Amino acid sequence: MLPFDFDYYRPNTLKEAVDLFQYLEQQGKQPFYFNGGTELLTLGRIDLAYTEAVIDIKGIAECNVMQVSGDHLILGSSLTLTAVEEANLFPLLTKTASEVADHTARGKITLGGNICARIFYREAVLPFLLADSRVLIIGAEGKKIIPINDVFQGHLRLEEGEFLVQLETETRYIHAPFFTVKRRQQWDTGYPLITIAALKIDQKIRVAISGLCPFPFRSPFVEEAINRKDSSVDERIEGALAALPQPILDDIEGSKEYRIFVLRNLLADAVGTLDSAVF
Repeated sequence: MLPFDFDYYRPNTLKEAVDLFQYLEQQGKQPFYFNGGTELLTLGRIDLAYTEAVIDIKGIAECNVMQVSGDHLILGSSLTLTAVEEANLFPLLTKTASEVADHTARGKITLGGNICARIFYREAVLPFLLADSRVLIIGAEGKKIIPINDVFQGHLRLEEGEFLVQLETETRYIHAPFFTVKRRQQWDTGYPLITIAALKIDQKIRVAISGLCPFPFRSPFVEEAINRKDSSVDERIEGALAALPQPILDDIEGSKEYRIFVLRNLLADAVGTLDSAVF
């Protein structure tokens, strides 16, 4: 049970959703776009989220698209992680998303809900950062399509009243060799310690990481170090560790030192797997 009441709306079109947000905001209702809904329920119970009006976008057709169009894969933000996993159109995303929470929760958590969440893991974004995907966003100013690496900086930087509609990925990235592992310190479905995703494209290894910092990230400086072929593997990994963004998390899930230890080994595994991969 949530400790507050709210009005519930389920628009059928993108325009209706955007218009509703503007109207409700003018009424002082603090509207909230609702996709999977798990975060509102979780944070609302501990007074970290509040709204007087929920706009459920799961009934909008564009948010439920899952199709290959030409040389692009288009995925709607309202697709559940289970649906993405079962379709397996993007193997790196499938493997990464299959490690989020447990099977029951993945049937409720949506792609957009995970990517736009306030909780800092947001592992589903990692494959899209690696694949230079583009996002379709809509708000009062209309639709816009933006490279995800331009708009995701620690979190998806949406303007007031905007929401994520779709993600578009070139199929050449989908078929690229990849590596992804999630490490937990506790039980099988506990919060992650580190999640790493990597793929090899144009003879270069790309790396994205969640759980190390208070935000998921892909760093060009880490990748530059990883791809220095004139250096030994150990030197490449130490260079990547030296280039990590800050701060490094130090909490109940694991100390800063332990996270670095785990990441060092995961980077070694990723490089060992992808160095010899041909694509």
